Amino acid sequence: MALPPSRDVQRRFWGLIRSGSMVEEAAVAIGVPSRTGWYWFRKAGGMPPLSLDVKPSSRALSLREREVIAWGLAEKKSIRAIAGDVGRPASTVWREIQRNTRWPNRGPFPYRPSLAQRRADAHLARPKQAKLVGNDRLREAVQDRLTAKLSPEQICVQLRRRFPDKPEMWVSHETIYQSLYVQGRGALRRELAGCLRTGRAIRKPRRRAGQRRGRIKDMVLISERPAEVQDRAVPGHWEGDLIVGKNSASAIGTLVERTTRFVMLLHLPDQHGALEVQDAMVQAMSRLPKVLKKTLTWDQGLEMANHTQISLATGLEIYFCDPHSPWQRGSNENTNGLLRQYFPKGTDLSGYHRDYLDFVANQLNDRPRKTLGWKTPKEALNDLLSNPPPTTGVALTG
Repeated sequence: MALPPSRDVQRRFWGLIRSGSMVEEAAVAIGVPSRTGWYWFRKAGGMPPLSLDVKPSSRALSLREREVIAWGLAEKKSIRAIAGDVGRPASTVWREIQRNTRWPNRGPFPYRPSLAQRRADAHLARPKQAKLVGNDRLREAVQDRLTAKLSPEQICVQLRRRFPDKPEMWVSHETIYQSLYVQGRGALRRELAGCLRTGRAIRKPRRRAGQRRGRIKDMVLISERPAEVQDRAVPGHWEGDLIVGKNSASAIGTLVERTTRFVMLLHLPDQHGALEVQDAMVQAMSRLPKVLKKTLTWDQGLEMANHTQISLATGLEIYFCDPHSPWQRGSNENTNGLLRQYFPKGTDLSGYHRDYLDFVANQLNDRPRKTLGWKTPKEALNDLLSNPPPTTGVALTG
């Protein structure tokens, strides 16, 4: 049986849902398939699991400590030496290895820290028993009122008035919703959800008007981008996006320099969440001279949630397109269409090696372009770097 995702991953997912993101967007932001996000959402009834609020004891090993143990085993260190590296008693390290090394003769890494961490997460203490599970009289009172088509909030108020001196007969409307929607709570019959006014058996994610624009913190819209970028006279202004593979489970990052149409591809072999895109972006931009790092324009995808960190690390000023406006990144959209010759829609993009991505980018950069007077992007970029336009404060329009 497959182990559940780590608690940190689930917390990030539900944190995005709480902030107003749709399920597909939250899934993409943390780098998992959208179908996986919907599975988590339906299983939890559209409500963040209470078990995620349970914090591990300070005595429990962290993922970082487990990684140190794995490295120590790979280097054939003694248990005491590993314990010294971790800063834990040797007995603690010994029990951890014994508990999580199931197949000592299979494979070069019999102890896997990520697997050990997930097992530890799965064994954390669960929340206390739901109030409606342990109080038969209260549960029957709630069920009778649900059958009479009262809303959970009406039930909450009515019970407090009916039993003013019996707190054990009080229940919040949120507890009622939890008991109806969340699988495994074991309090109210699931079919009673049909008595609700909506008739839904799952909580519907809500997005308030205008919330989409604010879902990425501190983003600057394209309307504030300098006019110099639009004129395409000065190099160093980029457009970026992701092309996604089958079921949105994999992706490749694309960067296009607006003036020369020079292309760089971001290798995202495992996930394509905000952290992975940040790391790939910083690595790609580190290979460029400062003159080519001015601005970046992206859509409002949550994979750019770490835009502030990217800006600090690269020196790029990052701007975001308006919703549903792909023409504001026209060069990037055109390039993504060209890339589909190499990465067809509906394929798994995670299997492409970094060297192949470099090969594809090199082919595009060696392709003559009509918009460049039949120069290649490489030639256009070299010309601009060799003969930079004068910096008079006024962009040239040629």
